Amino acid sequence: LLCPCLLYGGYVFLPFDAPLLPTISARLVYTLRCAAFATFPIVLGMIVSGISRLCSSALEPFGELQREVELHRTYVSQSIHLFILYFFNMAVLATYLPQEVLKLIPLLTGLFAISRLIYWLSYAIGRSFRAFGFSMTFLPLLAMLLWNLYSMLILEPENLLA
Repeated sequence: LLCPCLLYGGYVFLPFDAPLLPTISARLVYTLRCAAFATFPIVLGMIVSGISRLCSSALEPFGELQREVELHRTYVSQSIHLFILYFFNMAVLATYLPQEVLKLIPLLTGLFAISRLIYWLSYAIGRSFRAFGFSMTFLPLLAMLLWNLYSMLILEPENLLA
């Protein structure tokens, strides 16, 4: 429930519009540029993971990992996997959206970054709290996937492989 409310609030109240993007290649470049901002939580996680590994009191660097080191390593790994899925779905979504709603691309990117940071924080608090942050990442991804499949198979089936 929170994700659609955040997207709607950002769409209505944030004072920016997407630039005019008439071609598919321009839309893909726009999506790529927006997706660069979504890598911020992943890079931050890599930095913190490296620092926690350096500050770890483990005698063997490739031995058993402490909980703090394992937590950051798991976060980075999961975030990379979700970012790949998110980016490809956003790229396909950008090709099917009308010009008026291309404002959703940076909003979805911001939602991804914020939700990954919330997931990281809730994962550090306790493993049982991480469902909220994960659902804020996964449910928009699922919605994009369903819209993309609907667009490809129902709205424009003649252009599926074109």
